[in-house]
Amino acid sequence: MISKVNKNEIRKKRHLRVRNKISGTPERPRLNVFRSNKQIYAQLIDDVNGVTLAAASSLDATIKDECAKAKKLEAATLVGKEIAKNAKAKDISECVFDRGGYVYEGRVKALADGAREAGLEF
Repeated sequence: MISKVNKNEIRKKRHLRVRNKISGTPERPRLNVFRSNKQIYAQLIDDVNGVTLAAASSLDATIKDECAKAKKLEAATLVGKEIAKNAKAKDISECVFDRGGYVYEGRVKALADGAREAGLEF
């Protein structure tokens, strides 16, 4: 019997390898990205205390209508700008980027570019 490769399990292993090397602190939190088939999510995480400092997604009330009308790549850019705005509200200007085991292209790159455009440094 031929078994199908579970791409999400492979992504999770890749993410664990990356997570062994990077960690978020209260001064420089980790910007984690998760993308599903339809939505994209971003969180700023303090790994020392184990708390989420800020979050944004394409389902947030402030940008939900814009994301619904936009294509997935444009929605990712909007989420990047929103997470940067939420970070600025909490006096966070620097972070460590965690691509979540995904390849740094497409929506993940668009989210990162949107966050940089709005003033978040990583």
